[in-house]
This record gives sequence, structure tokens and C-alpha cells, in this order.
Amino acid sequence: MELRYFDHNATTPLCEAAKAAWISASEAQWFNPSSPYRGAAAVKVRYEAARESLARHFGVSPERVIFTSGATESNNAVIRYWARSLSSDACVGINPTEHPSVIAVARALLGSRVVWLPLSKGGVVDMDTLRGRIESGTLAAVSVMAANNETGVIQPWQAIAKLCAKAQIPYHCDAAQWVGKLPVEGLSACAYVTACGHKFGGPKGVGFMLLPEGVVDFRLLDGGEQEAAHRAGTEDVAGVFAMSAALENSRPGKAEARDAFIEQIVQAIPGVALIGAGTDRLWNTVSMSMPRHQSVRWIRALEKAGFLLSAGSACSTGKTSVSEVLLAMGIDATTAGRILRISADAETTAEDWQALADALLVTYKLLNEEADSMKSQVVSID
Repeated sequence: MELRYFDHNATTPLCEAAKAAWISASEAQWFNPSSPYRGAAAVKVRYEAARESLARHFGVSPERVIFTSGATESNNAVIRYWARSLSSDACVGINPTEHPSVIAVARALLGSRVVWLPLSKGGVVDMDTLRGRIESGTLAAVSVMAANNETGVIQPWQAIAKLCAKAQIPYHCDAAQWVGKLPVEGLSACAYVTACGHKFGGPKGVGFMLLPEGVVDFRLLDGGEQEAAHRAGTEDVAGVFAMSAALENSRPGKAEARDAFIEQIVQAIPGVALIGAGTDRLWNTVSMSMPRHQSVRWIRALEKAGFLLSAGSACSTGKTSVSEVLLAMGIDATTAGRILRISADAETTAEDWQALADALLVTYKLLNEEADSMKSQVVSID
């Protein structure tokens, strides 16, 4: 049975360009770039060329680009840097629907210095409140993602970047779900940008971040002088080359087929609730609460039908607790427990979306029949 993949916000398959780049580098450019002989020097030149290519993509100087193991490491590093470099009474404004790699370290290291930013019903940061807190001098830094991995809700990061630049405070934008899906123009205005390769067809375990110009004391890892002394450790040459190739080959998709899918499901299944309705959302993402049945029952039944999707963040797989993102949006636990997250890529066709819609309708009928059958069973105890 052919499996149709609708969990691209969790990870993407390695694209052909990235695969070719990774194999080539693994076979022919495997030297340590820091070694003193010609072969290693040639690898170093190509490695820096990949940095320059990524810098051109974002319209920044190569000095701002640091290669990392992914967005989790990069997000952690930004919050850790603020925790040690900002004054002890400085407050940081953080969007409560950020990825756990921001939320967890902020709670641990900043504690009461975190100012949780209020949200609209759709999960968008309240700009009037944020503006007031920035202009009053309440905040010394801000962290708001570009787009949410669970809901697809897009934050007004361009406007936030302007506010923070005007106030001369650093702004961190987790762009892991943006890069490779939508144009990156304007991200260069953010002081810190974090992203990872496996969200846009690159390999897992490699990512990058943009640092502010002139920052010299920002360190992710100690023990070496790689990455301009920002991150110690032998460089992942093959991973960086593959990620660079994937980014060059990425392209935005369109929302028409997704929107038609949403309309069909909302009309056909009573009680479906679209999460983030009325907000700007990623073209590839649908988050919706289904009627009657828990997420896990839907997901298992749909996998049997040949469709792979999820209930939310892959970083929360195995947890029994309800998504903090949904709770932060004011969604009750019952509704949050029935969420399906569907995320496509640019190669997903209208036929794929229609096939998923058909499978959802069949699954809804089957789950209802199973539930009704269980209710009708009478257990007799003599």
C-alpha cells in the first residue's frame, strides 16, 4: 500500500539535490576543514562558499551565518546568551506558543524575568500590547517565531523586527517553519534567526542561525575556534552542503488545494473546528479539532488507510499532556485532545489532498460505527 505523507512540519524527506550533495561530500570532501594540508584547505574553501551562498539567500554578510546542529540548539543558545548577558533585572518578551526549545530554557534560566506576550483568539501576538511594553522600556529582548509548527499560524515578525530595531533591543525569530516554505526577504532585519535543514528537504542534525553584526561573545559550544569561535566542534561538511543544496532547490507552495480540503471537511463533518481560523497561516498546514474521537484513534485509523499525519509537535510525541501551544491559545483540553495536524509540501498535489479528504470521511464513519457498537454492548454479570 502506498503511504501518503502529510507530516512535513515534523520533518521532510531528503530531496534529490541534498542527497547528491551529501553523497558527493561524504565521498570526496570528507577531510577535516581545520587540517593543514591541501585537501582539507579545498574542503574549507567549499564550506565557506556554502556559508556565502546562504548569506546571499538572506541578504546578509557571511559573518552573520553560523552553522549549527539545528533549531533546537540555536534557540537554546539565544536564550542562554540573553540569560547571561542582559542585566539581572532585564525582562524578555516571549510568545507563549514558541517551540519548547525556547519555552523550556526560558523558564529554566529567566524564570520570573519572562514576560509572556498576550495572544489573539487565533494565536497571534497582540501588537498593541507588545508595542506598549517595548516603548515603555519594559522589555530588553523579544522572542517571537515566524510561524507555528503545530497550527501554521503566522506571526507579524516583520512588524516586530521594526519595533525592536527602533527601540534598539534584540529580536529572536525562530524561522524553522518559514525558511524553505515562504520568501525570506526581511528576515535579515531580525537580530537572531534560527532554522534547520530537515524542514525543507535537507538532512537532520544540521541547521544555521543568523547573529547580529559585531557580536563576538556569543558561544554555542566551547572547546575550539570553529565557526569564528562561536561554536566549537568539527564541521559537518556533508550536512552543510546538503542543507545548502536543499535551500537552493526549495520553493513555496500554494494554498488552493489545502483550502479546498478544509472547505470540504468542514462541510461534511459536523463539529470540526479549524485552529487559527481567521489568521494568516502557512500554506501547507491544517490544524483542526475533530468531533467525538481522540487524536490517536484518528491517526491510527488513517495510517491503516495509507495516510501519515500527526496531532501536533513531533517534539512532544509520547507525552500524554495536552499541547501547551493550544492551551496558550485558550483552547480547552477536550478540544485539544482531538487535534489533527496535517502538513504538506510543495510536491503534494490536489489529488493527494482529495484522497486524504475521502479517507477522513470514511474514517469518520468507521470510528462512529465502532463507538456506537461499543456503547450498545451489554455486559452481563451473573
